[in-house]
Amino acid sequence: MRCRLPKTPACPSRPRVRTSFNGQEVGVAHACGHDAHVAILMGTAQVLASMKDELEGTVMFIFQPAEEGAPADEEGGAELKLKEGLFNELTPDAVFGLHVTAAAAPAGTLMLRSGGVLAFSDVFSIKVNGQQTHGGLPWLGTDPVVLSSQVVLGLQSIVSRQLDATATPSVISVGTIHGGVRQNIIPQSVEMTGTIRTFSPEVREQIHQKIARTAEHIAQSGGGTAEVHIDPGYPATINDAGLTLRMIPTLKRVAGDNFREAEPRTAADDFAFYAQQVPGMFFMVGAAPEDPAKRFPNHNPKFSIDEKALPIGVKAMTSVALDFLSGS
Repeated sequence: MRCRLPKTPACPSRPRVRTSFNGQEVGVAHACGHDAHVAILMGTAQVLASMKDELEGTVMFIFQPAEEGAPADEEGGAELKLKEGLFNELTPDAVFGLHVTAAAAPAGTLMLRSGGVLAFSDVFSIKVNGQQTHGGLPWLGTDPVVLSSQVVLGLQSIVSRQLDATATPSVISVGTIHGGVRQNIIPQSVEMTGTIRTFSPEVREQIHQKIARTAEHIAQSGGGTAEVHIDPGYPATINDAGLTLRMIPTLKRVAGDNFREAEPRTAADDFAFYAQQVPGMFFMVGAAPEDPAKRFPNHNPKFSIDEKALPIGVKAMTSVALDFLSGS
């Protein structure tokens, strides 16, 4: 939640706290809204628990660690919960989830669509190998920095020039690139990592193949080599068609004129693992601040929500549970 003390010099939710991540000092911020999701689910649990004698079935509340991905060599999120037997003793007939968005829609907006709502999310790493030499004598070695820059640009041509532009959306983004220790030494290698977002299994496989081909061939063209590794991450979040159609009237009743069909988003969420086990429905809750100047997308360090979205999220999730249990 946001800090409300008027004279507090630094809000703890802002990235003024420092820590170490992957060997680097970084700021800390809860900039995706999962604290809001926990608050909404806690509120929903409180409401439904107060009327448990009236419920026409059983409700399971799922809290989980590390939806954004566990640290290296650790486990977390939905996969871990399922591995630990989340659905073994009590398998639900349906699973519901939500996510706040602080840039596109104001508080009070509820957004839902059938089918693909969030994308596949895969992680790639590429190591470009050259031959170390003095920066003043580049012809005596093979420069992996130059080759890596060509690889980064080459990856962008995959979506724009090698895939059917009329098919499903896809994104390839490089998020990190590291190489070298001194300004006048061409390094031996450069490493980069990034994310792949797709909605189609077929396009996903095509991109995996094209990333490897692009990196390897560009590196070879300059006398180097490239090692490509792709780690399959989250599957696409697919809303069950029948469940979605059944729950649309519920969300329309809660949101009124502020209900609208969601657009596919190239974000990803491990809710998808639950939806692979049982029929699932994932919807978006508008939480953009009233002041447009304070609207920033999720994962921006200035991310902040309009907390009027929290009771709306509670009402929506509570209504969905009650209507589903009653057969509405």
